[in-house]
Amino acid sequence: MALKVQLSDKVYWLGFNDRRKHLFENQWPLEKGITYNSYLIDDEKTALLDTAEAPFSGDFVNWVKELLNGKQLDYLIINHMEPDHSGSIKDIIAEYPDVTIVGNRKTQPLLDGFYGVSENFKLIAEGDTLELGKHTLQFFMIPMVHWPESMVTYDITDKILFSNDAFGSFGTLNGGVFDDEIDLNTTCFNEEVRRYYSNIVGKYGIQVQKALAKLGGLDIKMIAPSHGLIWRSQIPYIIEKYNKWSTHVGEKGVVIVFGSMYGNTEKMADYIARFLIEEGVKNVQVHDASKTHTSYIINDIWKYKGVIFGSATYNGGIFPPMAHLLSDLEHYGLRDRCLGVFGSSSWGGGSIRIINKFAENIKWEVIGEPVEARSTPKHVDIEMCRKLAKAMAEKLSDIK
Repeated sequence: MALKVQLSDKVYWLGFNDRRKHLFENQWPLEKGITYNSYLIDDEKTALLDTAEAPFSGDFVNWVKELLNGKQLDYLIINHMEPDHSGSIKDIIAEYPDVTIVGNRKTQPLLDGFYGVSENFKLIAEGDTLELGKHTLQFFMIPMVHWPESMVTYDITDKILFSNDAFGSFGTLNGGVFDDEIDLNTTCFNEEVRRYYSNIVGKYGIQVQKALAKLGGLDIKMIAPSHGLIWRSQIPYIIEKYNKWSTHVGEKGVVIVFGSMYGNTEKMADYIARFLIEEGVKNVQVHDASKTHTSYIINDIWKYKGVIFGSATYNGGIFPPMAHLLSDLEHYGLRDRCLGVFGSSSWGGGSIRIINKFAENIKWEVIGEPVEARSTPKHVDIEMCRKLAKAMAEKLSDIK
């Protein structure tokens, strides 16, 4: 029997918890799983908003059939063509061959390319509406948040924004489907919301700002994303977070990331962390680039203003896990961070130069003097680490 979770009298949530997948898009760890959300409107005309990933297709189609209880499905609205949302399209069409597919001009080639579907397509544009009876839907384009065909659907009647991947999250819904059904302050959910934003949407901050401006005039009583919780009690909270993250505002705190082969660079990281605490910096996160997936590191860097990178020199360059992190950060284009630099070498250097070049490319402000220890950190190197921590703490002192 389908689990009936209603957003309103005629609007249903159809979601699946995926606790088996290890990697999202085959790269981001899913330690807490993920959900795939779609929504059904059962009005005079019926509409399904997106589908589910292919492994859930059989259960998904059966769920739709049970909720419709013999009625036909009139419209399939495609907000996003990524396969984690569109994977059940062909099975829905097989069950409801006369269904009209609703999408924009950039949806069409992707629909044909992924699934060979080109018939019964209703082309809509910015601001167009679709009458279902009691419910009227309106469509708004949000290109590159985070694909070119991305759009959102607004239910004018119930004031629900079906927001696609925007405002989504990693993590399964463990009984609570709405934001006021769990305690956000005592769960890890906030971390998974930001990790999802920073790694999936973060590159497109300018486009997020445009989307926020476009949708800002709507009277929104509920935000129903394609992953994670449905927002109905803390809408200003999640919108404020998106505004902050998309403008790259950093909080007071420091993320130290090191790449260490034999422990010498790690020792320097621990010294710097302690010195930062002694200087009054309360929020200090330390990550080993060899063990912590970059998505978690980037999540913390998106949160905090201060960043300190340290690397052992490796073959005249930088330690490979650190190189991977720097490459990812350049790709995302995160701005307005303050960077401290340290490292170690033995018979030759190189890592400091590469980190400094990274800072130049991404236009981060370098704080203090870089610290490079030869072989093991000596007393003079430790004192230089203290000076680096002090310079970073002073830089962050004006942040509240």
